[in-house]
Amino acid sequence: MAEAAPQYLALPSGLLELCALLGAPRDSLRGPEQVAQKKGVKSLSSLDPEVLSVFVPPFVTKEDSQPAGVSCVTLGKTRRRSFRKKRERPKAEPSKGHPGGPRGQDPEDVGIPNGVDLLALPQLCFPGGVCVASEPKEDCVHFLVLTDVCGNRTYGVVAQYYRPLHDEYCFYNGKMRWEASGLGRSAAGCFVPFAVCVVSRFPYYNALKDCLSCLLTHLKICKDFEVDNHIKDFAAKLSLIPSPPPGPLHLILNMKPLQIVFPSRADPESPLIDLDLHLPLLRFRPEKVLQILTCLLTEQHVVFFSSSWALLTLVAECFMAYLHPLQWQHTFVPILSRHMLDFVMAPTSFLMGCHLDHFEEVSKEADGLILINIDAGSITYSNDEDVDVPDIPLLAAQTFIQRVQSLQMHHELDLAHLCASTDLNEGRACRRAWQQRLNCQIQQITLQLLVCIFREVKNHLNYEHRVFNSEEFLKTRAPGDQQFYKQVLDTYMFHAFLKARLSRRLDAFAQMDLHTQSEEDRIDGMLLSPRRPTIEKMASRKSSAPHGAHRRMVVSMPNLQDIMVPELPPRNSSLRKIHTEDCGSSHTVLDMPSKLTYTFKIPEIHFPLVGQCVQAFHADCVAQLSKAMDSLAPENSVLLARYFYLRGLVQLMQGQLLGALLDFQSLYKTDVRIFPADLVQRTVESLSAPERAQAERTPELRRLISEVMDKPEDVPKADDRVKNFELPKKHMQLDDFVKRVQESGIVKDAGIIHRLFEALTVGHQKQIDPETFKDFYNCWKEAEAEAQEVNLPFSVMEQLDKNECVYKLSSSVKTNRGVGKIAMTQKRLFLLTEGRPGYVEISTFRNIEEVRSTTVAFLLLRIPTLKIKMVSKKEVFEANLKTECDLWHLMVKEMWAGKKLADDHKDPQYVQQALTHALLMDAVVGALQSPGAIYAASKLSYFDKMKNEMPMAVPKTTSETLKHKINPSAGETFPRAIDGLLYTPGHLDPAEKVEDAHPKLWCALNEGKVVVFDASSWTVHQHCFKVGTSKLNCMVMAEQSQVWVGSEDSVIYIINVHSMSCNKQLTDHRSSVTGLVVQDRAQAPSTVYSCSADGTVLAWNASSLQVTSRFQLPGDGLSAIRLHGGRLWCCTGNSIVVVTTAGFLHQELKIGENFKEISTSFLGFQLVPEQEQLWAACAGYDDIYIWSLQDLAQPPQRIHLQDCSKINCMIRVKKQIWVGGTGLSQGRSKGKIYVIDAERKTVEKELVAHTDTVKTLCSAEDRYVLSGSGREEGKIAIWKVE
Repeated sequence: MAEAAPQYLALPSGLLELCALLGAPRDSLRGPEQVAQKKGVKSLSSLDPEVLSVFVPPFVTKEDSQPAGVSCVTLGKTRRRSFRKKRERPKAEPSKGHPGGPRGQDPEDVGIPNGVDLLALPQLCFPGGVCVASEPKEDCVHFLVLTDVCGNRTYGVVAQYYRPLHDEYCFYNGKMRWEASGLGRSAAGCFVPFAVCVVSRFPYYNALKDCLSCLLTHLKICKDFEVDNHIKDFAAKLSLIPSPPPGPLHLILNMKPLQIVFPSRADPESPLIDLDLHLPLLRFRPEKVLQILTCLLTEQHVVFFSSSWALLTLVAECFMAYLHPLQWQHTFVPILSRHMLDFVMAPTSFLMGCHLDHFEEVSKEADGLILINIDAGSITYSNDEDVDVPDIPLLAAQTFIQRVQSLQMHHELDLAHLCASTDLNEGRACRRAWQQRLNCQIQQITLQLLVCIFREVKNHLNYEHRVFNSEEFLKTRAPGDQQFYKQVLDTYMFHAFLKARLSRRLDAFAQMDLHTQSEEDRIDGMLLSPRRPTIEKMASRKSSAPHGAHRRMVVSMPNLQDIMVPELPPRNSSLRKIHTEDCGSSHTVLDMPSKLTYTFKIPEIHFPLVGQCVQAFHADCVAQLSKAMDSLAPENSVLLARYFYLRGLVQLMQGQLLGALLDFQSLYKTDVRIFPADLVQRTVESLSAPERAQAERTPELRRLISEVMDKPEDVPKADDRVKNFELPKKHMQLDDFVKRVQESGIVKDAGIIHRLFEALTVGHQKQIDPETFKDFYNCWKEAEAEAQEVNLPFSVMEQLDKNECVYKLSSSVKTNRGVGKIAMTQKRLFLLTEGRPGYVEISTFRNIEEVRSTTVAFLLLRIPTLKIKMVSKKEVFEANLKTECDLWHLMVKEMWAGKKLADDHKDPQYVQQALTHALLMDAVVGALQSPGAIYAASKLSYFDKMKNEMPMAVPKTTSETLKHKINPSAGETFPRAIDGLLYTPGHLDPAEKVEDAHPKLWCALNEGKVVVFDASSWTVHQHCFKVGTSKLNCMVMAEQSQVWVGSEDSVIYIINVHSMSCNKQLTDHRSSVTGLVVQDRAQAPSTVYSCSADGTVLAWNASSLQVTSRFQLPGDGLSAIRLHGGRLWCCTGNSIVVVTTAGFLHQELKIGENFKEISTSFLGFQLVPEQEQLWAACAGYDDIYIWSLQDLAQPPQRIHLQDCSKINCMIRVKKQIWVGGTGLSQGRSKGKIYVIDAERKTVEKELVAHTDTVKTLCSAEDRYVLSGSGREEGKIAIWKVE
């Protein structure tokens, strides 16, 4: 079968898409001298412009050896608009026929980029028309945004300049000007405008403006017949410049006299910013800026007006940047020419811009428009009755206003103490650095505004089923903010924002949310029980009450109550006063570390532009990039990645495809975020047969090509739709009920929902009707609202812990300690006395000894009464709860049982689960309203039944050794197996914040998820982030700043400890990575050894990430690797092989020589250097085997592990060996840990660790051992080391 021919490679375009010269057609310039001779006339009649010349890359191909004047076509007014480019410049010979006469077919089309409409371009380049002037005018610039039918945008920068019409030295196509146009010498004083338009895929507004400014200095002094050549050279120069990749590297181009800087976007998710973001803040007061942002967030019909065409686009683009990461989804035309004014009649949402001269005309002709006058800084409506623009949320508004007022937006104030710069480019660089800092501050302020507005959206999302509960979200908004949110929630922009949240995209919004999150909100994310206001938040709410903030506005806001309330009132009198403590410091900008930026100077481009010159330019680029890379320290991988990317692009331009692929492949080791996957795939597909064969022989490229070519072509697109929560309309079986409850946000845990299903279907068919679900849902939400309304006096709050929440209040009842309401928190019961509200302690759940429901006689009645006996008190608490008695009896017993289990198992999540059960009981009783409701609710007494039916005490040894348990799967629908654990000690590194320098516990879950805990408090440091999608086998820390993770997909993922991101991958293995070990050195960089299941062992320089050596062990099944005595010990299943670091065999322990009666394999091993011993576990055996390192040929000693059915892992801690696996305890199969004394070789402890098998163990500074269990339980236990 013949091999498929390589495909043609479409090279990525440079900065330039198209360059055009525009102006009035020559025919229309006849006779203007008659008007010019009139006295006092400054500007003559307006003419219709047209495209005079078009320049489209590429300007030189490989075959070209002549100057590339081929991409220019000079166009007459009557010529057809399907422009073509010629190999030779067309000569204008008007005497040989009419320009509109028949023409032959042009041999080659001019490739006009998509999105550029040459019919509309003249109107946009001369939006006010072409006006012949009687005196010269200043050069001016304005900016365009061009959108194609697919919504893709390109950006134009237009420079207008004037040339005299009567200049006898000006020529056009070889003819004297008056000969060519029929003008006489009497046209003195006529100046004709021309425009040069540069179109780019990137919004380089400032950079391209500077480029055009340099070009105009040449165009104004050249002859007419030289204009096209100058523009062609200018366009060719820009077309050769590659676009910089996202990151800190900016490109510098010498345009003479200016050094032009082309900035890069900050990261792949960020927009490219090359404009002054403070321009709107100079024109509008902060209150007006908020008003405009509200108009955009609610997707109104917005029209900007200004007398400056340039400001229209720049101000509109600034507001687009303010919205990031939200994106305007509708029509965006920042400049409308006078012929396009009917666009404002469009029925859909839009953002457009018009000249101020058309203000009255537009406002009268169209209704429902938001009219924004940039020059006056004002906002009006074309018809007030049809426009409903709500106020932005008050708390966010106040904070934004005060932060904007703190900005320093006048560069002159920064320059006041400095000497004047005598170097033009030095002064420009100083101004640019100041602008970048200011832009960064403004982006932070606007991002904080969006986070303040939308932070709590995440509390009403169900990620598993992609559901947003908009109704419940709206209920938590302040009354004055309701209208704003109702309108925003219906927009396309917000819908796209929801998609990103539900996909857990770690964009700028998510990062800022994480960065400004309070510790309380971090902990909330780990809780299984429902959210309620904590005592701390109640106190915060009370302190803010005089300021008129609504009670619901502080839920889930950052807890920064120590910040003083600013005295500065808002400027906008229509904004109500509010308390701002919950959006962080309102009077200062959040202090974000400034990011370093670097520059790379593009080599000089020599003319005439022939093939040899272009090749020389590319060679210079490669040489300079290589030189810059050689001078970089390996640690600066971020900058190194940008050099690799640029060099790869340039090598593609050179036709060096293999060199380009090698550079792109290096991005895996430096910064995989900027890896150009589509470009690499197209490059691989375009390789010729010899090139492909050579690539297959290169190890680095073989993996890259296999990934590209093996990728399935028709991958079904994931369903990213967002569903709004709706109550069910049909009967539900169990599976559908589980889904509906999870969607509602009530409970996520599937096990708890199964118990709820049993409760709601007691005595009925095992399905739930819509009415029952609705009643249950409403009862739950009513209880939730009542808890929000709880208002405790300060004297009561002082008696409670700051993180306690009141979850349930009884009716007012008579007790033996007074009349009042019984309150239940997650920790205790107390009486909220009536009259003067006071606090009477009933009991903590830990202190309860007995709970009984009984009746007491009162006159002729028997009143149901709850009796609670405490351990430390003789007096029994009695409460006449009447109809509530049975429910409180169930709830208190469940909480008591949950607290006892939590204490026994050192696992606080038992209390959270018990609390959830208790609250569900309350909702079930409220929903059923039947005599059997209490019996139904008792189906949720899960822990109480467990305590009564299976009173299995935790073994004393286990209880004494166990310190704590944590659940990395908290918030998930099911527990997840723990595949690996790694403890990293804290380091006060200069690159880290103090709070980030704490020790950390890294937990690898299934499907490539990693959860990081702050090991000083066991709270989540950062929630799940992904490293691939496969099982993670091993983790190790290298050089204090990197965590290496080996995966089943054969990739080693490197996590940056400081940024908590995974931007590097090592792809040299061809099979599952099964082991990692670090060889630390005092001076040189550490060496990391990695092994994979196919027997490959690689040695890595931890700093440069280069492979320093590799070797192959015979056979498959390599599962672990250790370093001892300068040699590598490798477990291959059938043997343990000892090799030198160069791969030479030193010793081998074969399992077959010791176990001849049964086939087995090594499961794992540990080295005990003090005793010179090798400890190993074997499949199918419940023993640990010990060999002497002095003589591996001697038979091993054996330590029997009683009741052990499976061994999974083992580690050495001090003089102990800890072995984890599965064993019997009290007749049940459980996860067990055996602690063996390495000297005496005896089992010291048997720890009943988990309800599921122990999958992994790790040590924390030899003070604690951490064990992770299988998917049935999915928890981590923390054990004290004796």
